[in-house]
Amino acid sequence: MSTNLRLWGTVTFATEYPDAPSATRSLRADARRNVQRVLEAAEEIFSTEGLAVPIDTIAARAGVGIGTVYRHFPTKQALFEAVVVARLQSLVTRAKQLSTASDPGEALFTFVAELVELASSKKDLNDELARAGIDSERLHSTIKDELVAAFEVLLQRAQSSGAVRPDVTTSEITALLMGTCMAADRQGDKGSTCRLVAILCDGLRAHAERA
Repeated sequence: MSTNLRLWGTVTFATEYPDAPSATRSLRADARRNVQRVLEAAEEIFSTEGLAVPIDTIAARAGVGIGTVYRHFPTKQALFEAVVVARLQSLVTRAKQLSTASDPGEALFTFVAELVELASSKKDLNDELARAGIDSERLHSTIKDELVAAFEVLLQRAQSSGAVRPDVTTSEITALLMGTCMAADRQGDKGSTCRLVAILCDGLRAHAERA
């Protein structure tokens, strides 16, 4: 299987989150860069050290003044929420990028692999948000429809090209992805995650592709 399991953690927010948060689109280029650096630092620190980290620690990691952080995120709650929304927006952006790929089947498999890798690598942050009582489902709902629509484009292109079995639906793949992410978390190593993704993608392939 040639699916590229790319590590999202190696990609900068400037590339990974070009549209996040959406409110930054009207900011100057330098201000957008500052916001992206803050989001990148916040996600990294929240994931490894928890949500109790002081804002000035995040500012220092991002290389900006604390006033810059508060200018864009007046409360820590606002920063938490921006990190979650940015992550979801990154998935929408990536799905749209892949929707123009020359190989529709490989585009779908690549997105599935990257989605599992992202979910696995960011589990600590998800746990921290849940412990803090932050309703991530409420935040997700703002762009969930957009993400589903972008994924459906990938799936339809892959099915039309004959690379993916025609009887599988978005909801079925979502259920399989949830199970794969849970299993990958229990396995706890990259090699096992890659194998689980390979098995999932092979199950999605059309019969002719599997032969």
